[in-house]
Amino acid sequence: MTLSAPDHTPAYETPSLSTCDREPIHVPGAIQPHGLLLATSIDERVEVVSANAPRMLGTSVEEIRGRLLHDVIGREAAAAVRQAVADDDLFVARRVRVPGEGLLGRSPVDVVVHHSGDRVVVELEPVGGAGQVVSYRTARTAVGRLTQAGSVTELCDQLATEIRTLTGFDRVMVYRFDELWNGEVVAEDRRPDLNSFLGLHYPATDIPAQARRLYTVNWTRLIADIGYTPVALDPVLDPDTGQPLDLSHSTLRSVSPIHVEYLTNMGVTASMSVSMIADGQLWGLVACHHYSGPHHVSFDVRSATEFLGQTGSQLIVDRQRADSQLDELRATTALSALVTRLGADSGPVHDAMMADPATLQLVGAGGAAVWVNDRLLTAGSVPEPEVLHRIAGLLRSADGTATASHHLADLDPELATAAETAAGALVISNSVDRWMMWVRPAQLHVVDWGGDPRNKELAAAEGPDVRLSPRKSFDRWREVVRDHSQPWEPWQLSVANQLRSSVSHELVRRSREHAAVAESLQQALVPDEAPSVRGLDLLARYRPAADIQLGGDWWDVFDLPDGRVGVTVGDVAGHGVEAATAMAQVRTALRAYAIDGHAPGTTLDRLDHFVAEVLPGRTATVVMAVVDPTTGEVEVANAGHPPPLVVTAAGAAEQPLAGRPLLGADIGHARTDRVALGPGDLVLLYTDGLVERRGVVLDESVDQLRAAAAALPLDRPLGDWIAGLLEAVPGTMDDDLTLVALRRAPAPPDRTTPDTPDLKDRS
Repeated sequence: MTLSAPDHTPAYETPSLSTCDREPIHVPGAIQPHGLLLATSIDERVEVVSANAPRMLGTSVEEIRGRLLHDVIGREAAAAVRQAVADDDLFVARRVRVPGEGLLGRSPVDVVVHHSGDRVVVELEPVGGAGQVVSYRTARTAVGRLTQAGSVTELCDQLATEIRTLTGFDRVMVYRFDELWNGEVVAEDRRPDLNSFLGLHYPATDIPAQARRLYTVNWTRLIADIGYTPVALDPVLDPDTGQPLDLSHSTLRSVSPIHVEYLTNMGVTASMSVSMIADGQLWGLVACHHYSGPHHVSFDVRSATEFLGQTGSQLIVDRQRADSQLDELRATTALSALVTRLGADSGPVHDAMMADPATLQLVGAGGAAVWVNDRLLTAGSVPEPEVLHRIAGLLRSADGTATASHHLADLDPELATAAETAAGALVISNSVDRWMMWVRPAQLHVVDWGGDPRNKELAAAEGPDVRLSPRKSFDRWREVVRDHSQPWEPWQLSVANQLRSSVSHELVRRSREHAAVAESLQQALVPDEAPSVRGLDLLARYRPAADIQLGGDWWDVFDLPDGRVGVTVGDVAGHGVEAATAMAQVRTALRAYAIDGHAPGTTLDRLDHFVAEVLPGRTATVVMAVVDPTTGEVEVANAGHPPPLVVTAAGAAEQPLAGRPLLGADIGHARTDRVALGPGDLVLLYTDGLVERRGVVLDESVDQLRAAAAALPLDRPLGDWIAGLLEAVPGTMDDDLTLVALRRAPAPPDRTTPDTPDLKDRS
């Protein structure tokens, strides 16, 4: 269903569905008639004008072209345009008065400005139209109701209701795209006498790729009257470029005859769409339809609906992300428990894994299979061995990481015969002759389409003389999908990769001793190197205790959705597989809470409750820093952990923190403190293994650490700086040790004087 798609057609081509996906919809050479368009040169001289200028301004096109903008629309409106360009504050309406005898001279006018190449495009339309009077309170109250929704479904329902209330359209739908750009109506608010479109699906061909691209550029699109007559631009070709004016950002851009015919076939007389953008991608649309004549919505109302659409889409994605993180957290906890059981099992690791019910439950599979050392091990319901090998050969990735399909017949039509047990599969591997696979059976799925989605293909089969026009029937057309499984979620691929890293690769080569299993788990959970972060130097080190392969120490560095970076160092009490398993759960839970948007103090409070409830009897300490690489601001919170060391050119000092007790006590509250790092300043997070040395009093050890940090030059390579620090504290290291150093990148050098080469350094 082309739900108010932002497309249009050039006058020089007769459109049809066969050319719809190639239609240059951003250059129609025309606008809708409810406003006026002018395009000016850099010196504010009007070079392009819409042909309805006599009606809008009472002045002919010939009299307007070549004149200065203020002579055409008045000094007040021209000043508003000039100010918008100077402030780079485009796409915001300025309400002004325009002189003249035309329609625009009779009431206040909204002026919207944008750039199109070297042109400044000025669009004017009369203030007014359908919908509520919008105020800050109106928008704030609507957003408040959206945030109170208890689920994604309720949120979409509320969004449709809020926008219909604002705009007065007969029908408002929330329309979500799938991975193939087919759409589904997931929420609807409509006039009571209208048939419902809720739950209907529409094929990707209804909204071609170039229209979807424009949805990410121009977020609101109004067609006030489907029966309008397009108003041509004069001239159609820009006199400077010889090309049609690009109207991608235009609010008045004319629409394609295909789209007009499509909406007419649906009985629509006016429409509007609002893009729903999440993480820079088109998530869906809010589509508004009217059936009782033209329906002009004011610019203020359109702006408010755009704001609600973007707020709603972000709330939806945040809710989905939080749900996914919770599912992944549960699965990761189950994975840690599974790995623990495998480590304690005296039999071959793959046999133990396939005998454990959690292996299927991790990713919600109906069956699993492992091919290793020329042996095929299976669990649950799986197809014949040759089918399993065929799927593995088609689906396995070059690097062995998880890949999945919920429609194996797409890879090989013959695999449709195995859909009863394996309509979809997820595969990981360590080499060509070793792989693991989960399979899912076909899930009978009924899809209700808004008309036959094969319309274009059926018409094309009738021959080249048939005009491919939009379908005239939008009756419910039911399709039963029989050879698809339930789709695999991204977090399920992530859990499979964790199993591959933590178990499949390391445990294949393990001995039956727990120490070897523990070492494998440690390597999978604690990376060897810190990631690269623009604006920061990062270095992480982990050393196990001398006589134990695995401890509870850990560190983590991860990106947050707002562009900042989370850095954590923690220590779970104990050693061995159980401590490592607990460490994995704590580390994963902390990351999930932080990515969900909680401040460091709140994150540690939640983590304390998690440890008390999920890991009764366990205790842990952690220090968490959230760093803004751009400003150098660091938010820090502490739960029973050694305080971080802040090192500047003036010296080194422990960061005083009102920290909460250690995790697992389920009492107290953490506080988020802030530290401002200047260029070249450094923060050191570490476990107590750095300062608790045999034969050295703890306070003396801490003093020696602080003195050594202050004495070491901050401009040394971070690896050398850490090496010097480790040598500075004497005594025997009995405990495992973890530390993370982060240094804000120094300010760029002063280039006012030429650099002097250092020949000794170059040697």
